[in-house]
Amino acid sequence: MDSGTIAVCASSLQCLKYNVPRPTAISIDLDSLVHNVAVTRSRAGNSKILASVKANAYGHGLIPCCRALQQHVDGFAVAFCEEAVLLRQEGITLPLLLLEGPFDRADCDTIVEHNLMMTLHSHHQIDLLEAADQMPSTPLWIKIDTGMHRLGFSPAEAVQVTERLRKLGADSLTLMSHFADGENPSSSLTREQQQAWRSLESTAMSGTSLANSAAIINNLTSTTDWLRPGIMLYGAAYAGSLEPTSLSPVMSFKSEIMALRKVPRGQTVGYGGRWTAPQDSLIATVPVGYGDGYPRGAEDGTPVWIHGQRFPLVGRVSMDMITVDVTTLPDCQIGTPVELWGKNLPVNEVAQHASTIGYELLTRMTGRAPMSFEP
Repeated sequence: MDSGTIAVCASSLQCLKYNVPRPTAISIDLDSLVHNVAVTRSRAGNSKILASVKANAYGHGLIPCCRALQQHVDGFAVAFCEEAVLLRQEGITLPLLLLEGPFDRADCDTIVEHNLMMTLHSHHQIDLLEAADQMPSTPLWIKIDTGMHRLGFSPAEAVQVTERLRKLGADSLTLMSHFADGENPSSSLTREQQQAWRSLESTAMSGTSLANSAAIINNLTSTTDWLRPGIMLYGAAYAGSLEPTSLSPVMSFKSEIMALRKVPRGQTVGYGGRWTAPQDSLIATVPVGYGDGYPRGAEDGTPVWIHGQRFPLVGRVSMDMITVDVTTLPDCQIGTPVELWGKNLPVNEVAQHASTIGYELLTRMTGRAPMSFEP
């Protein structure tokens, strides 16, 4: 068989060949990214925007996304030093915050060398700062645990931590916290966190930062100096009180039908025979699977967008392929476009059928499917 030629064989269909590359691909709409920043800015008041671009910009491509955003935001947040250093090496000069702070003394040196901002969430990190050769000239961010119980000092420690850092010569301190249940603004946990934050308002700080995407969308905070939008920038946030159409999905995951097969009533499809045809059915095979990042846990009925409609995934997801019941779409054919998630099919909807969240699907892409950026 010639290179690039794929043979497609199906019962009741003749074997045929077509000379096209594998059609599975990811496209990133940078205009939508900028649009989503504008929506965020419209809700920011006088607050600055620190765009969260950790985990390869939530799977969307760190460098292209930061270059598209740098004229529209006031800084970037990443998880750890290596992500920040990469941005500096690529010419990104905006303020960069390490959300997890330093892991060792070498990180403290790197923070100074590359003019980074660090989060401090434990006394161990302040010990590292004391042992470092030089104090950073950038603001220090103090993480307070208001109820997430993952990282941070207790609210009662805020004054003590502030005093300790000022003795080290720190003259710019930003107080920050993080909502654990911001998607549910009336939950008891959210209310408790809001109350804990209010108790810190008298703490002498140079700045404050509390609002993540959910808090921005649900108006959970009074004005803070910095907002930290993440998932909403990529158009995949829980909508809450924000009109769902206000945000535009940035990632589109697409493919095409590679084969069609008539499956008689009572026959099964896929590994383990999980799905049985309830009637004579037309099954489309699409060349995408968990090897590309499509969730293996997707259940029968997970929607796939074809010809302006949702059609159900049937049978287990394979490493390289999925199967879709297109019985009610008799005019589909080899090469018919398929959207796995994107402008027409929200990633969160697919995630619900795989017992996960859109965040995970976006960030788990394996790199096998080529990614392109528009414009």
